[in-house]
Amino acid sequence: MQGRGKGNMRTWMLAVALVGGCTLGGCGSGKGAADTSGAPSAAAKPASGNATALQVAAEARGKVKCPARTSSPPRPANAPVDDVVGVRPGMGYDEAVQLVLCSHELLVVTESRRGFDIQTYGQKLRQGFEANFARERVQKNPQDIMREMQDAAMARSTNRVVREAKAGESRWYVATMGLPGQEKVISVAREEWFEAGRQPTIAGVEQALTAKYGPPTRKMPARPGVPHHQLYWAHDLRHRPITESSPLFHLCSAVASPDAGNHFSPDCGIVVAAAVRPLRDNPDLAEYLQVAVVDQAGGYQAITETERALGQLDAQRRRQEVEQASKNASAPTL
Repeated sequence: MQGRGKGNMRTWMLAVALVGGCTLGGCGSGKGAADTSGAPSAAAKPASGNATALQVAAEARGKVKCPARTSSPPRPANAPVDDVVGVRPGMGYDEAVQLVLCSHELLVVTESRRGFDIQTYGQKLRQGFEANFARERVQKNPQDIMREMQDAAMARSTNRVVREAKAGESRWYVATMGLPGQEKVISVAREEWFEAGRQPTIAGVEQALTAKYGPPTRKMPARPGVPHHQLYWAHDLRHRPITESSPLFHLCSAVASPDAGNHFSPDCGIVVAAAVRPLRDNPDLAEYLQVAVVDQAGGYQAITETERALGQLDAQRRRQEVEQASKNASAPTL
């Protein structure tokens, strides 16, 4: 992720992680995967042997108490609806993890390798997590592994789309920011694939979205090159819907996909984005739904203040080391 803009004003951008653990904002910024609440310890011995998806999920999830308890303050009465299945900006990292895990028994959480391009001064921040359905574990022989590698190579060479989720499944990406141990949610995105034979109508999905988030501030039907119906709910800093006549209309936007990057601007409030993908053989039915909520001003403030606080802590560390050196340092041999 990167900060861009003129002068001291920056628009923070959450970028998509590349293969190998780097981000579009660059590598070596103190970021990296680490343990996440609800996931097994990195030092734990890797599980082996055949196992069902439910068994794999149980191994990875650890002790999860559902329904999850929340301690976040309630949303102000005049504020826009800002949650995705209960997960909303401002929640603590661990609280959000528990809510996601409690949304389905097969979901497994891993800390994300995405990250904002900020100076962390060597500190490890939990900048987000992903949640996906567990998969059946099957012991493979060398021939099976070779076939999978060849298939993956063929998919890359032919640009074949490989779906991460299957019908009836969901997946999440939640971005967080804050000092180590104090990280809070600044955006959340979820994708839901509907079961074959039980797909809702496009109109029904849009009605459900409107019932929850209110009338959209912008609505765009699917068209050539853009295979989704898109809806947006953008608000300014005073919680007012942003109309087409506002100069913020095109600035305050978001992307619904869990795979996409979202930007954070100090000029925008809560932005909700939804994308509904029609079935290819029946465009009146929905194949999947993506919904994202981004607290643009809140996320911008959290990123900026975290970077500033980390800089202050590092300056304090350096001062203390200098003071200690003045007392205990060895004299040079000349």
